[in-house]
Amino acid sequence: MHVRIFSTLIILSLMIGGYAFADTSLISVQTDDNNYDEGDTILISGSVTTIIGDTPVTLQLFKDGNMVQVAQFAVAQDGNFSHTIIAEGPQWKNEGEYIVKVVYGEDNISETFFNFTTANELIQTTNNFEVNAGDSGTFDVKYSIRGGLVDNISINPEILGLVVDITTNDDGTLVLDLPRQFIDAEKQNGKDEEFIILINDVQTTYEESTSFSEIRTISIDFQKNDSKIQIIGTHVIPEFGTIVMIVLTMGILATILLTKNKFQIKI
Repeated sequence: MHVRIFSTLIILSLMIGGYAFADTSLISVQTDDNNYDEGDTILISGSVTTIIGDTPVTLQLFKDGNMVQVAQFAVAQDGNFSHTIIAEGPQWKNEGEYIVKVVYGEDNISETFFNFTTANELIQTTNNFEVNAGDSGTFDVKYSIRGGLVDNISINPEILGLVVDITTNDDGTLVLDLPRQFIDAEKQNGKDEEFIILINDVQTTYEESTSFSEIRTISIDFQKNDSKIQIIGTHVIPEFGTIVMIVLTMGILATILLTKNKFQIKI
């Protein structure tokens, strides 16, 4: 009786161990994001725990059980691999979940997934935002945003620029037509200077698509969960610029007076 129980336990242990070993793969895979829009670059990367000679990694991409793309590539000496795919073309017609499957050798398989949105389904909002310019009234800033919403645009005289508050639901792009009359960035010789762009207080880059006598059009890429974009120039509308100078002058005078009083006390 004890022998039978012992044998049964051994068999169960071997079965459990066998299933655990079968579920353990030599390969892993992931993407650099969970959501992509049409035209995005998808970075697929991973690693193998044991290199099998010159065996390549086979990548298969599926949508609703149909193969969208297939590729083979080598594994680096450290066991890592990577491959990029551009999410565009005749095979990228349907939005939704896509499955990434990688195969290495025999029975070494790993999968991951991402969500894809076609250009037709991307929500892009184009509108004019009325910015409060204090004693100068208001002015309009035309904008176009994909991947979020513009909640507010305001002047910040301390940075000589604009603050754009946004709500984002994905990585996206904000395009702004900046009226030179109210905000600009100029060199001393009158030529265009680059704006300083901060997203959540971190400096980033931007692209300037057009530059006319009345407006400058800039394009800023942002990421999901970004909420504040600051556009810093060399001047804003004169009324705010004057206020800044007055405040700065008063601060300097106050500092001089305090310093003078300290010296008088010491004497």
